[in-house]
Amino acid sequence: MQPDPMILAFDTSAAHCAAALLCGDRIVAERHEDMAKGQAERLFPLLEEVLADANLAWSDLTAIGVCVGPGNFTGIRISVSAARGLSLSLGVPAIGVSSLEAQALNAPRPVWSLIDARRDHFYAQQFADDGTTAPNLITGDEAADLTGDRIGPEVAASPAPAIARIAAERLLAGATEDRPAPLYIRSADAAPPRDPAPVILP
Repeated sequence: MQPDPMILAFDTSAAHCAAALLCGDRIVAERHEDMAKGQAERLFPLLEEVLADANLAWSDLTAIGVCVGPGNFTGIRISVSAARGLSLSLGVPAIGVSSLEAQALNAPRPVWSLIDARRDHFYAQQFADDGTTAPNLITGDEAADLTGDRIGPEVAASPAPAIARIAAERLLAGATEDRPAPLYIRSADAAPPRDPAPVILP
C-alpha cells in the first residue's frame, strides 16, 4: 500500500507568508502570518515550523506546491525561486498553482475569482464546469459589470491549504512536467524595489 502523498504548499504573493502541509486529504499543519515585507527572510523558518508541527522532515515530502501569482511581483519571485530550489535539492516535483484558482477551489461554478491589483484594477478569471477564461486584468468598472457569482477580493482565508489540494490533484494526474513559472498579468511598476528580487531562469 502506497503511503499518502505529503505536499508542502506555500505562498508569498500577497501581504502574507502562508504554508500548509497536506497528507492524503488532510491538512496536518498550517501557518499564516500577515506581513507587508520580510517574506524572503521569514519563508524558510516558517516552512520548517510547519514541518516540525507535523513531526516531519524535508525528506518526507512527496511534492512542493507553490502560488505563482498573480500578485506582488517580488513575493511571487520569492516563492517560485524557493519552490524550484526545493524541488532540485529534494528530488521532488514543484507544482505551480495560481492565486485565482486557489481562491475559487471550493466555490460553486460558474464563479468569477477576483484579486485586488490596486489602482482600481483587479485580476480576474472565471471558472466554470465547462472550462475557464484566461486570467486577465480589468478595471473596477469592468469588475462591477461582471455577471454571475464572484469570490474575492475580500477573502481573507489562507490560500495555502487550497494550493496544497490543487497541487495534490495535479500530482495524481501526473501534471508535474514543467517547472513552476511566475504568472505575471501586467508589467512591474516602473520604480524598482530597493532590494533586487531573485532572478527566475526560464
